[in-house]
Amino acid sequence: MDLTKIIRPHILSLTPYSSARDEYAGTEGIFLDANENPYGSLTEEAYNRYPDPMQWQVKQKIASLKGVQANQIFLGNGSDEAIDLLIKICCEPKQDNILIMPPTYGMYQVCADIQEVETIKVPLTADYDLDDEAVLAAITPQTKMVWVCSPTNPTGNLLNREKIIKILDNCSCLVILDEAYIDFTGTESFTNLLDKYPHLVVLQTFSKAWGMAGLRLGMAFASPEIIKMLNKVKYPYNINVATQEILLKALNNADKKDEFVAQILAERIYLAQKLAELPVVQKIFKSDSNMLFVRFTEASAIFDYLIEQKIIVRDRSKVKFCENCFRITVGTREENDTLLSALKAY
Repeated sequence: MDLTKIIRPHILSLTPYSSARDEYAGTEGIFLDANENPYGSLTEEAYNRYPDPMQWQVKQKIASLKGVQANQIFLGNGSDEAIDLLIKICCEPKQDNILIMPPTYGMYQVCADIQEVETIKVPLTADYDLDDEAVLAAITPQTKMVWVCSPTNPTGNLLNREKIIKILDNCSCLVILDEAYIDFTGTESFTNLLDKYPHLVVLQTFSKAWGMAGLRLGMAFASPEIIKMLNKVKYPYNINVATQEILLKALNNADKKDEFVAQILAERIYLAQKLAELPVVQKIFKSDSNMLFVRFTEASAIFDYLIEQKIIVRDRSKVKFCENCFRITVGTREENDTLLSALKAY
C-alpha cells in the first residue's frame, strides 16, 4: 500500500511525542523519569503511575480473541477517537473529502465538519442497503475514505457483504467499516480480510455487547502501517490505567458477553412481536443489532408522550429517509414491557 496516496504528507514525516513510558516499557524498577507522585494516590487504588501508552498487554488479549496481530490494533476513547484521528491523518482541510451513506452514524460527518473536510453523501437504498454502483461512481480523486456502517445505525441491519467487497475491490482510498454491532449478527467480521485489503480499517467497540459504554473504549483494526500513523497523532496516554485493568478482567470473561447477546436477541424477538400488534406501529425494519428501527403513525406526539412517561427512545424523524421513525434499544423484559404498556395506553 502506498501511504503517500492516503496519509497527509506532513503526518508521514511527523515526529511524534515520545513519553517516558515509550522509552522504558518495563513494569519493574525505580521510576524517576515522569515526574509522578512516588507516594501513591488519594484513593485505595494505585493510580500514581502513568499507563502503558501503547496498551500492549490489553492488545495481546484482544489479538488472541479477534484473530489479528497486536500491531494491527489501535485503542481509542470510544470508536469516536479513531474516527476523528483517521480523518485527521488522511484529509487535507478544504481539499479532500469523505463519502458516507445516510442514514448513518452522525460522528463521521461531525468529525469531518470540525476539520473542514467535505462530505459526499450517497444514500442507502429504500430498504436501507448499500448502493455499491452509486458509491463507486461518486468517488473522486479527492476522496480519501469511504465510511460503511454495518450493521447500520440507526436502522440496525447488516449491509450486503458482497457489495462491501465490491467497493474494496474497486477503490484505492481507505474503506472504514464500522462494526459496532457485529457481536449481535452471527456473521464473520471483516477483520479476517485485513491482510487481503491493506486499505481496509475495521472499527469495533466495547460499548454494546460487552456492556462497557461507560469506560469509553473502541478498537480500530488495520494494517500495521495505518496503526502506526494513528499512534503518531493520538494523545500519549489516551487509555487510562483503570480502563486497561478493567478491560483485562472483561476479556477473561467473554462467555458472559455471549450470555448478554443471547438475552438481548431473545428480547429483540419478543419486543418486535409485541410492537407489531400495536395500531400506532406502521413498520418494524429488519434488525441485526441490539436495536429496532420502527416507523410510527405520529412519531412526534408519541415521542413527547413517552418522555412524559420517562421512557426515552431515539427519535430519528428529522433525519432524511427516517421520517416518523424511532430507534429503540432492546431493553430488559421489564423495560420492554413498560414501553409496550405505555404505547398501548397512548
